[in-house]
Amino acid sequence: MRQMALNALDAAVSNGVSYADVRVIETRDRYVSTKNGKPSGLTAAISFGVGIRVLADGCWGFAATDDLTPAGIGRAAALAIEIARAGTLTKKRDVVLAPEQAYQAEWVSPCKIDPFSIPPDQNLALLLEIDRELRRNPKVSLAEASMNFERRRQVFASTLGSVIDQTRLVSGAGFTALSYKDRELQKRSYPNSFGGQHQLKGYELVEELRLVENAPRIAEEAVALHSADQCPE
Repeated sequence: MRQMALNALDAAVSNGVSYADVRVIETRDRYVSTKNGKPSGLTAAISFGVGIRVLADGCWGFAATDDLTPAGIGRAAALAIEIARAGTLTKKRDVVLAPEQAYQAEWVSPCKIDPFSIPPDQNLALLLEIDRELRRNPKVSLAEASMNFERRRQVFASTLGSVIDQTRLVSGAGFTALSYKDRELQKRSYPNSFGGQHQLKGYELVEELRLVENAPRIAEEAVALHSADQCPE
């Protein structure tokens, strides 16, 4: 990916620009979910692309492509320059960049267990176990559980001489119990109500959350809300 970024930068510079930068991004993700004892979602995807930004004749231009061949990258660079030069028709002043030094850096978010090394059927088995614990309480009307993972690697290179390589891995998991009684629906979620807990961690996050162990308590709390006192005004 580093070499691809440098090649894309060369393609932009060869067309005569005052500044250029390139981002090569690879993203891999997985999402698994269950609903009332059945799988409700399983998706996995990998995407790869290059974005090229240039400053030509005092104007910005940008283009992106998923055609990673030298010809495809060359066309994207040419398009970015064409867009920049088209901007000269309406510009009021040239874009002037603040002085900045070059940076060489590499960063990888912490990860003890690669979530993509865990088979999807193992993810599903854990979610179904959570589901069973939630619905073990007969007053739980609906149980949902999910986990998702995303690894995003980005290599940035610029004509200033910067090359920055960063990999960001986000893992997340959680579940929800809903109870319906007397035309009233109550809901409790764990560990929060925003689609689960997400952190810059690997699969160790799923283990740390102790999802199965917490399922009975969350189910009980969802049911208990029906008889809870009203919040005082």
